[in-house]
Amino acid sequence: MEKVIEVQHLSKVYGTHEVLKDIDFSVNMGEVVCIIGSSGSGKSTLLRCINLLEKPSGGQIIYKGENILDDKHDIFKYRTKLGMVFQQFNLFNNHNVLNNCVVGQVKVLKRTPKEAEDVAMKFLKIVGMEQYLKAKPKQLSGGQKQRVAIARALSMEPDVMLFDEPTSALDPEMVGEVLKVMKKLADEGLTMLVVTHEMGFAKEVSDRVVFMDQGVIVEEGSPEQIFNHPTQERTREFLKRTLS
Repeated sequence: MEKVIEVQHLSKVYGTHEVLKDIDFSVNMGEVVCIIGSSGSGKSTLLRCINLLEKPSGGQIIYKGENILDDKHDIFKYRTKLGMVFQQFNLFNNHNVLNNCVVGQVKVLKRTPKEAEDVAMKFLKIVGMEQYLKAKPKQLSGGQKQRVAIARALSMEPDVMLFDEPTSALDPEMVGEVLKVMKKLADEGLTMLVVTHEMGFAKEVSDRVVFMDQGVIVEEGSPEQIFNHPTQERTREFLKRTLS
């Protein structure tokens, strides 16, 4: 399988606090990898280091064979290859739904407004938001906002989609609609790296599950292995707490 992103010996330190310690893992093309673990285990920091919203303190991030932490690497170009979906949607409040999905394409990818609109429409249909084109974010529910945020990220046609706890800010009844969209994307072969508290989603949709605790990867494997036959005591304790 072709590796899209490979993380080697990655570390992140804030002052004296080591948030990530010697992290090694990779994401293959077409794979869905879910990262699970307690709050404060370093999951979101890892995701933010991968897309360079946080600068790693050490190690390498290899993207298609090149270390993107080398000074010569074009970070801006690399970032366009990663779609990011945040907990808090991060939509442009002054733009309507369609423009939210168009503006990045025009500015960054230099597409014409017409091309950008065609692409945006394709993805807004996929997430079921095509009837809300003229709506502003404040007129939408949390679940609708998150679906627009997913369409916006997809409109850049990235190699990998990164999801940082995409359902944690949603009311329970809206979680399902967002997970349904994500499952659909996974079924279509999109490469996805998902930090999530949704164990059912991780179990059902991921190809591989990574369990993090206190800044390290404790265990990784297939959903079957992690959920049904974890080898590490810390994994067992976490699952017992979360699934009970």
